[in-house]
Amino acid sequence: MSFVTAHVLDASLGTPAAGVHISLQHSDGVEIAQAVTNDDGRVPDLGPETLASGIYRITFGTGDYFASRNVETFYPSITIDFKVDAGQKHYHVPLLLSPFAYSTYRGS
Repeated sequence: MSFVTAHVLDASLGTPAAGVHISLQHSDGVEIAQAVTNDDGRVPDLGPETLASGIYRITFGTGDYFASRNVETFYPSITIDFKVDAGQKHYHVPLLLSPFAYSTYRGS
């Protein structure tokens, strides 16, 4: 399992959001990994098995996701900065998404 995983749920439909492009970057903008959510809205393998302590950024391609469904959205992308402690086992970043709102939290 990678050190960082993600999950996207389309709250407006009550279903997983399949096909969302996700990018993991260091805070300096250097991309570490990218993936696309599977049919369950999950990315179980986003990057390496470990990361150095520091600030990282995950970007969700929400504009393309909604455009592929012919749905207008306020958010062309959603970027979340988060702090990594290399001593932790795993970081899970869930995103609850709708065309005009979103929420996130540190998952398990």
